[in-house]
Amino acid sequence: MDAYRLFQEYIQIQHQIDEFYHELAVRQKLSDSALLVLWTLLELGEGCTQTDICRQFALTKQTVHSSVRKLAKDGFLSLRPGPGREVRVYPTETGRALIQEKILPLKNAEEAASRRMGTDELETMLRLTRKWLSHFQEAAASIPKA
Repeated sequence: MDAYRLFQEYIQIQHQIDEFYHELAVRQKLSDSALLVLWTLLELGEGCTQTDICRQFALTKQTVHSSVRKLAKDGFLSLRPGPGREVRVYPTETGRALIQEKILPLKNAEEAASRRMGTDELETMLRLTRKWLSHFQEAAASIPKA
């Protein structure tokens, strides 16, 4: 099999991973973005900013803003002013319970799968994915901007 076909198979697996996270969100009766916002609060801790949430999962500002506003409207989050124009995001008691019930089990499953792979395999996967990205960026550098 040639290198490009192997890469296409890799991309298909990436799409399957994305689809699996979507299925997990649906199972938890959450939107994809709500799942990621709540997951970020679990990972980074209470009081993170919407910018932190954007960076954690490479989400757009608009997606995070809409999701945070809906979760706040539904009583799962509260928004508090931070320094300057910054707004900090906190789960309410109901939000904390939701995170414990619906997000923590998913995170635990993700951690278990990672441990089964092991550090060496995951480091190799990361190193090779970074290497491919670098090669792609170099190859695409000559494509003119529209």
